Amino acid sequence: MIGDEPGVPFGRPPLSKTYLRGEESLDAWLVKLPARVDFIHDTVTRIDTAQRSLTLGSGSAAGYDQLLIATGGHNRKLDVAGAGLDGIHQLRTVADCDAIRHVARAGARAVVVGMGFIGCEVAASLRQLGLSVTAVFPGKAPLDSVLGPEMGEVMASIHRDQGVELIPRDEVVRFEGRDRVERAVTKSGRAIDCDLAVVAVGIQPNTGMLEGTRVAIDNGILVDVRCRTNVPGVFAAGDVANHQHPLFGRVRVEHYNNAEKHGIFAARAMLGSDEEYAYLHTFWSDQYTHKLEYAGHARRWDAFVVRGSLEERRLVGFYLAGGVVRAAVGFDRGGDPELEPGSEMAKAARLVARQARCSAPDLEDEDNDLALL
Repeated sequence: MIGDEPGVPFGRPPLSKTYLRGEESLDAWLVKLPARVDFIHDTVTRIDTAQRSLTLGSGSAAGYDQLLIATGGHNRKLDVAGAGLDGIHQLRTVADCDAIRHVARAGARAVVVGMGFIGCEVAASLRQLGLSVTAVFPGKAPLDSVLGPEMGEVMASIHRDQGVELIPRDEVVRFEGRDRVERAVTKSGRAIDCDLAVVAVGIQPNTGMLEGTRVAIDNGILVDVRCRTNVPGVFAAGDVANHQHPLFGRVRVEHYNNAEKHGIFAARAMLGSDEEYAYLHTFWSDQYTHKLEYAGHARRWDAFVVRGSLEERRLVGFYLAGGVVRAAVGFDRGGDPELEPGSEMAKAARLVARQARCSAPDLEDEDNDLALL
């Protein structure tokens, strides 16, 4: 195993939540490598698929019989004036998180750029630490591009309730300050005074080491339903893999659950399994005291059906395309679709897996057991 981050591999979810707030260590998230696994701290700079060899940043080389690329992604940069000022942070590594924790003091003013999952979770954690938070993002509401306008407004309302100032449909065009950031200026002309900023504008898959090879790349490394690239002996999994899914077509998913499941599946595929990767994608997000669960994968839908109440912000919602349930979301209701097999969200996930065709009234009716639809 070759990796360029310091320390042993670990699960990242606490970085935007409990570890950032100082409520949890990372001990339980560390990968415990068996003695037979050699872990090399280095960077792979080149892959020769013809010779099945790797060139490392240290200048050494390594050979392989089979190769799994699980390099994830790197944070997109905000290419604006002043982006290099001290006090402007991104979040991906422990060091990144520790740097934010060091300056995240109650009463400080923070700007969060981007309100995807990382931006939302960081904004929530900073508010819970007592900081003043202003969030700037291009959408109409937080997460609306993933969850839709109805759930986007639910997410906006929980942040407003906690005192976050939301500036939608805008973007930061420059940072200002002498030695460190003092304000962020938006395209609309807003000048937001701040003591720190956290930029959370997504990631790009790490594929640079494949330049000059025949491995096909298109928004990540293209793999089939068995994690295989178009080059024999080369596999990919996790955030970097644009994989073919039997239900959802070609997708690249940037969530912890997929990375965990995909890696396990890739190992089996490398050992000769002919099983297809049909994991029904799920993810979760904790923000303040609220819990969001999601199952399936929907990029387009023509109906969003609610069981429960958007106004009370307690619901299970269904994303339908042509009457087929493509995904489901639970907000403070429904349970964990993987850990609670009898929960509403687990039943909703089974509807997605079956590509069930359901009517809106049947899904909305609280008296209808989802398992019987």
